[in-house]
Amino acid sequence: MREAHPTERAVGMEYYVSDADGVGGRLREADEHFRVRELERFSTEPLEASPDAYPHLVFRATLRGWDTNDFAARLSDALGVSRERVSWAGTKDKYAVTTQLFSVYGADPVDLPDVNGAEIEVLGRAGRSLEFGDLAGNEFEVIVSDPERPENAVGITEELAAFGGLEESIGEGAADSSGADGDGPATATVGVPNFFGQQRFGSRRPITHQVGLEVVRGDWEGAVMAYLGNPTDAEPEGTREARAFLEETRDWHEALERFPNRLRYERSMVHELAETDGEPGPDEFRAALERVPSNLQRLFVHAAQSYAFNLILSRRLERGLPFDRPVEGDVVCFADTDAPAGLELPDTDREQRVDERRVRSVTRHCERGRAFVTAPLVGTETELADGEQGEIEREVLDELALEPADFDLSGEFHSTGTRRAILVRTDLAVDLEPLRLAFALPKGSYATVLLREYLKVDPVSLG
Repeated sequence: MREAHPTERAVGMEYYVSDADGVGGRLREADEHFRVRELERFSTEPLEASPDAYPHLVFRATLRGWDTNDFAARLSDALGVSRERVSWAGTKDKYAVTTQLFSVYGADPVDLPDVNGAEIEVLGRAGRSLEFGDLAGNEFEVIVSDPERPENAVGITEELAAFGGLEESIGEGAADSSGADGDGPATATVGVPNFFGQQRFGSRRPITHQVGLEVVRGDWEGAVMAYLGNPTDAEPEGTREARAFLEETRDWHEALERFPNRLRYERSMVHELAETDGEPGPDEFRAALERVPSNLQRLFVHAAQSYAFNLILSRRLERGLPFDRPVEGDVVCFADTDAPAGLELPDTDREQRVDERRVRSVTRHCERGRAFVTAPLVGTETELADGEQGEIEREVLDELALEPADFDLSGEFHSTGTRRAILVRTDLAVDLEPLRLAFALPKGSYATVLLREYLKVDPVSLG
């Protein structure tokens, strides 16, 4: 087991599970080198359906160079409506070609603007907006630029197949995955810990979980300053200086002059505090934090939960416990029977605690992709595991000074919690010339968590 990059360790991903040296290189040299397409599970009615009964216009957008949040803001501005009327099932990165669904409340096809870098295909109408559950997963096609050791992809694939518990899944030609013999790319079923990727916390400035931890602890000033302060070397000099100035002085008016216009969320928060009569208190700091969009407010708490989850997985790795099968005390969930073909999709609404009598039978379900070992995303309704896994979960929460009741907050910051599979498996196709990886992942799983095992570089190069 190999120690991870320091930036990854800072967000709870403490190890790689493959020991082979990485292939090196970088991702996203061009947008076309990182393609993502949603695996959809959302039905629409024809466009002719009544707008009164079906007020949400649904369309599929292929975006080049657009972050999902930025595209939604551009769309809402062009339509002259609140951004809260624009919904989507999954957030995508800016430096990629992404294909995903959107819905807009109260819009008609003729209202949709022409947006540079966006191809829009109107699908129909729906009675409700898109939600996270409407996304089954994503298909990825990724090219690694300038790899130093592309041939190492073969050994890494073999290690990840073994970690997933499916050594026999390596297909013909795995010893030479270049496809040079004309048989095409090598394929294998591989597994990795289902970590939350660096993007969850900020690739260049991983502080989102720090904000969330302060929110859950009830320290609203600490949460705001974690977001506004914390300058990092990855930022431009002017931004670093503005953050450092605010940390030192708490001069909201002067900070508003110093923060660049492109940092619109920071400026909105500082503006809220600058309008406060006297020194801001907890209510004013909370109001400042609530100036960011509601989905980002939720993300703060989700990032805190994700950090704890990552630490729990790292501790399980340290103890040498399996990820592909349960031990006594584990909590497992079962597979979603409506998942698209070839996609292992856990259904965390169907859980079972594994006692001594059930270990063998549940292991068979896990081997067949019908069940998954889980760990908690802690919230008010979280029930922790028993046995050694339960010890790990309690130790991590004690380290972070958290307990489930802390998530009983009002507004967007409240979370009941859930559980999440600790292993993600996928059928992977690998070409060496150029180095290309194609795979599909269930919703909520991160492509970079698989790709980091192959490149083993600074996570900024994965961003």
